[in-house]
Amino acid sequence: MDEARREDAVPAGRDQGLVREAGVLAGRARAEMAKRIVGKDDVVRGILMGIVAQGHVLLEGVPGLAKTLAAKTFAEISGLAYSRVQFTPDLLPADITGTLIYEQSTGHFTPRRGPLFANVVLADEVNRAPAKVQSALLEAMEEGQVTIGDTSYVLPAPFFVLATQNPIEHEGTYPLPEAQLDRFLLKVVAGYPTAEEEAGIVRRVADRETIGVSRVLGVEEIALMRRAAESVLVDEALVGYVVDLVRATRPSQASAATKDVSRWLEYGASPRASIHLYRCARINALLDGRDHALPDDIKACAPEVLRHRLVLSYQAESDGMTADSVIARVLACVALP
Repeated sequence: MDEARREDAVPAGRDQGLVREAGVLAGRARAEMAKRIVGKDDVVRGILMGIVAQGHVLLEGVPGLAKTLAAKTFAEISGLAYSRVQFTPDLLPADITGTLIYEQSTGHFTPRRGPLFANVVLADEVNRAPAKVQSALLEAMEEGQVTIGDTSYVLPAPFFVLATQNPIEHEGTYPLPEAQLDRFLLKVVAGYPTAEEEAGIVRRVADRETIGVSRVLGVEEIALMRRAAESVLVDEALVGYVVDLVRATRPSQASAATKDVSRWLEYGASPRASIHLYRCARINALLDGRDHALPDDIKACAPEVLRHRLVLSYQAESDGMTADSVIARVLACVALP
């Protein structure tokens, strides 16, 4: 398609200048976070993708992989209000949403707002809290508000939850049900650093190095990036590719090309996954400074969008298949547009 025809195909709302400006902002944000966070590009990218997509991120990793530092650093570079909640089995919903306090001098109850009233909330070890607390958190994520007494209170905007869980410790935990996992935009798996990265981390700690970061984002800049993401061009063929990938995870809707994959799946991803994959592909292009999405953007986002939405079968466990390996098979089987 020549340039003239390509521009004719561009939606009316597209703004290339806005996309370029957003790409520059994203580059600055990643550069600032890299001052403190060694490696972990996928974690940083996931946080940026979550805030731009107005979604929330589930971060899985063993202790000591800078999950808390990443969330706190992002709050600093964006100037957003930050709070951290350590989830424990004895936590109550009111501990995170807030409660009513009786004022003896006035004879009235006044609301005391909980830690959810912040822009960036780190829900540390979310799988350690009982179901009622998890439900209160997920309701806030979905509705953008909490109820204290008989009154609903709107949470600050933007509102972003980074929930963490430890994959190796299951004693005293309450795993999130699949229906609740589906509410997270992404599930990012934080791996161990390379030998070179770990040496750099050790040197920083040994030298007691304190690294400051500059504020490069804010409410207005985040709003700009969200508008820019809506201006990223997505060809109709890519929309079909997104739908084909998600449908391939559903055993009842598997095509001839993906029939072999279906034996590893009990349940597949819902249409919410299609919506999230579409959004994330646009943002992935934006973070790379492009005003149009490519099939590679969809393929890059597919594992993080889909891995927590698949319910694997006993056959998958018997064959040693994980969610990521099943997704890799789906990506290999579904034809590119």
